[in-house]
Amino acid sequence: MPRPLLALILILAIAAGLWYWNANGTEPTDASHLTLYGNVEIREARLAFNGSEHLAQILVEEGDRVKADQVLARLDTDLLRLALEQAKAQVQARQAQLEKLLAGSRPEEIAAAEAKVAAAQARARAARDTWHRLQSLVKRKLTSAEEVELAHANAEAAESELNAARQDLKLLQIGPRVEDIAAARAEAAAARASMALAAQRLADAVLKAPYDGVVRDRLAEPGDFVTPQNPVLSLARSSPVWVRAYLPERELGRVKPGMAAFIRTDSFPGKDYQGWVGFISPTAEFTPKNVETPELRTRLVYETRVFACNPQGELRLGMPATVELDLQQPAEAGPQGPERCAR
Repeated sequence: MPRPLLALILILAIAAGLWYWNANGTEPTDASHLTLYGNVEIREARLAFNGSEHLAQILVEEGDRVKADQVLARLDTDLLRLALEQAKAQVQARQAQLEKLLAGSRPEEIAAAEAKVAAAQARARAARDTWHRLQSLVKRKLTSAEEVELAHANAEAAESELNAARQDLKLLQIGPRVEDIAAARAEAAAARASMALAAQRLADAVLKAPYDGVVRDRLAEPGDFVTPQNPVLSLARSSPVWVRAYLPERELGRVKPGMAAFIRTDSFPGKDYQGWVGFISPTAEFTPKNVETPELRTRLVYETRVFACNPQGELRLGMPATVELDLQQPAEAGPQGPERCAR
């Protein structure tokens, strides 16, 4: 075989080998190092109000860095404030009714009832005396039987009125029924719950950042009617940041969670970011890249997340990155997780 042709075949073979490794997110390494390729990823949330109302203010723009609990937007609160005032008035009314029942009858009410009993006793005594007197007169034919019967009826009616007055006095002395007090307590508790709900709805009219991050998108504008199903802002977390790479099956036994790593990017050449292997998927999957050969399509890999220290916020979503792993590092390679960034 001619030498030029042999040299061309060798060059093509080497190029094919390099393409094979690069297409699968790794490159040939020695026994002590492993190189992985991937992209930077971050967590992102789409923030929405926990209520429905017109949007009054948005206080941030795309790209703004925000701190946890910073106010980002507000709803119109006119109706919400009126609802809270109404709920407070209901609480006061229900509480006053409960206190009235707990206090029982006033002394003046009991005194008035006692006076009514005394008056009823006097009327009943007078009616009985009249009836008895007419009974003695009817025997001497000094009155009619009809008048006696009428006097008897008046005596019985007066006695009934006396019994009713005594029962009213007894009820005032005993006080409200236990069931009425329990019902009043429940109504007061329901009013307080309604007030708490109105207060919470008013508090929910303020949208705060759940964590430190960067505003990515404004998804609504002042004047829009928003609901819990309509996000207002999208917020990307400042931390954690990781590189999603894919570990070939043959390298699985050499990489452990917690291993130290160095991350490099084309955007900041020559700069290394400290990192650590934070997650290795327990499930294998086929190579997720668009490849053409059947050999590469059937190759199994494991998704791996290599977390990075990113104090200056230089690592951005989607940025290509290279991960270098020292496979000969000791099992205990110093602090693990975010503590590594503090060193």
